Amino acid sequence: MNVVSLRPVSTESVPVQLVGRLVSAMPDGQLGVQAEDGTLWSCRRAASCLLKPEPGDTVLLSGPDRLRIYLIAVIEQADAAMSRIDVPGSLTLAANAGAVSIEGDGDLRLRSGGALDMQGARWTMKAEKAQCDVADMRYTGESVDGTVGRLRLVGKLFETVAGRMVQMARSALRLVEETDQVRAGHLDMRAQESVSVHGKHVLMTGKELMKVDAAQIHMG
Repeated sequence: MNVVSLRPVSTESVPVQLVGRLVSAMPDGQLGVQAEDGTLWSCRRAASCLLKPEPGDTVLLSGPDRLRIYLIAVIEQADAAMSRIDVPGSLTLAANAGAVSIEGDGDLRLRSGGALDMQGARWTMKAEKAQCDVADMRYTGESVDGTVGRLRLVGKLFETVAGRMVQMARSALRLVEETDQVRAGHLDMRAQESVSVHGKHVLMTGKELMKVDAAQIHMG
């Protein structure tokens, strides 16, 4: 004999799956979704739904009962020109046995409210134009090789500390408005053609010996 219960099944225990339109998003994470029949549902975004839903998007709701409903997917965006992957905590993109590529036909921007940490065995960066604005930067490495058509450095203070420094150029020009000082253990200056030293006052002194040697010497 079959026994049929005369008590209606509670709608709170019936699984829910429906399509609706997102109408509101509260600061506490609650989302308001209007179903196709006009019913308004309140839910939260599932952790697996990384694409941030925006008002007007067509979304899919699902849950084991009406008290546990989640927005699990964005089916169609109201504005497909802008998409945002949004998570409440930290986000890591990892490929255990392959490469990770981020591509875009437009600009690529990296912005961080804290420190920007970039690590890799090899870096390759290609761009027609780049701009880097860093308040404080420290570089540590074994070697740097650069090839540029034009290099310009503008700053208030420029310091170089090196065990050995070599500079080679076809021509060089240095303009110093105030004092230009050189402190060296030995100073050797040579020119294949001529050397000209001119000033309002020129002083040359030697503590022990001063030697002037030439085929002709003109003084006065």
